[in-house]
Amino acid sequence: MSDPTALNTRDACVAADAADPLAGFRDEFLLPEGVVYLDGNSLGALPRAAGERAREVLEQEWGRDLIGSWNKNHWFELPTRIGGKIGALIGGGEGGCVATDTTSINVFKALGAALRIQREDHPDRRVIISERENFPTDLYMVEGMVEFLDDGYELRLIDDEASLADELAASGDDAAVVMLTHVNYRSGRMWDMTGITRRAHEAGALMIWDLCHSAGAVPVDLTAAAADFAIGCTYKYLNGGPGSPAFVWISPKHLERAEQPLSGWWGHRRPFDMAVGYAPAEGAAKFLCGTQPILSSRPWRRASTSRCASTGARCARNRSRSRRCSSHSWRSASPRTRSPSSRLVTRRAAAVTSVSAIRRASR
Repeated sequence: MSDPTALNTRDACVAADAADPLAGFRDEFLLPEGVVYLDGNSLGALPRAAGERAREVLEQEWGRDLIGSWNKNHWFELPTRIGGKIGALIGGGEGGCVATDTTSINVFKALGAALRIQREDHPDRRVIISERENFPTDLYMVEGMVEFLDDGYELRLIDDEASLADELAASGDDAAVVMLTHVNYRSGRMWDMTGITRRAHEAGALMIWDLCHSAGAVPVDLTAAAADFAIGCTYKYLNGGPGSPAFVWISPKHLERAEQPLSGWWGHRRPFDMAVGYAPAEGAAKFLCGTQPILSSRPWRRASTSRCASTGARCARNRSRSRRCSSHSWRSASPRTRSPSSRLVTRRAAAVTSVSAIRRASR
């Protein structure tokens, strides 16, 4: 519709849905009748194709092909194959992304790799900067890394762009890494990825982006932003399901020299040599660690990443920005100081629009 604020009647909503290029995708997910699902930020809905694919993996690949599936059904290559699809979604180019482990573990890997690079190039840099409202696991992993290294590293927290600029200036030549979550999990605020990365680099710091609430929801271009590392999960807007692997991305400029601290056998150059000593694999595969979660990776690879790749987050982002709530007495709960921004909205007590009315209008 030409006037998005006119979506205040059922007929207007039905007409807008009919003209929406994304409307047909709802039928590709299993959702209870009458439910308007707005919790994809915590767990994405189940793609219809995933159930059938899961049965195929359980009954044929595991049940009949057994150990032969590592080769016949390409189980061993899953992390790099899925990582390639995710890399395309986040603007990471080819070969720099693997789907593996959990977000927390990948934070530890990326941070360890970044700190090692800085230790080699600028051994006096000891300050890690993150945001106070970051998802707690990111901060916990930094705290654990600082304690584990026990080498004078320090975590400093900021709140917004102004305090980040102040902290970078105050840290001077001590700033080693800036690690931020692109879209805030509470408020929906979005950092200017390109501008913040440039500011971190000007201060001599490396930049790590957490894309847990970005990948699949908003356009991301790590290459254009000149980011150094990125991590994220797949069970939210990539609809991987509970237990689906997270991902880690390494910029091509660091890929050759980057080394992560968890040297497991899947990250070995020749894992089936069963060698006594560790030799890291080439490319992003060196960021793998232990045996991968096949049952939570295999069904989702075809059902979710292919759909996301064909649809693109840009279309979904354009749709979200075309809807306005001003005619329903909604207000933004997010500060307007970051641009452009995803936003949560909260309803005033006097608002006449109710969740039940939204549900009726969507049926």
